[in-house]
Amino acid sequence: MAVVHDMELIEVWSETDPERHARFTFPVFNLTGARSSAVVYFEVDPGKHLGMHSDSAEEVVYIVEGRGHGVVAGERADLEPGSLIVIPATVPHDVVNSGTDTMRVIGFFSSSTIVSVFDDPLAPIGRRVVGTPLPEEQAVVAAR
Repeated sequence: MAVVHDMELIEVWSETDPERHARFTFPVFNLTGARSSAVVYFEVDPGKHLGMHSDSAEEVVYIVEGRGHGVVAGERADLEPGSLIVIPATVPHDVVNSGTDTMRVIGFFSSSTIVSVFDDPLAPIGRRVVGTPLPEEQAVVAAR
């Protein structure tokens, strides 16, 4: 079981975009025992955004707290607590906090292994491609 306020978050930002800054973690994915789904939890402070990216699996995003907007395939949608957005696999999207409070978001994926490709590298890791760790080959073969 994962408790949101107890989770250790990874902080990421952009070296070229001062408005891109977020904190995230994957509390549920293949290495935590999930076989066909994953969950990401992330926070975006006021005036910041997550960063345009695409994911390898469909994602349903739920806004827990905060206000802002989402951009999915170039279309903008206002977001508030309780909002849900479906993002198809490989479609570019971003979450922007235009409110005054930290935006807290949960994303539910249709796969337990996720690969995300960002337009701009994430600092401090310096990579555009991130995601859940791949399972060991033995675990995959044993699960078949």
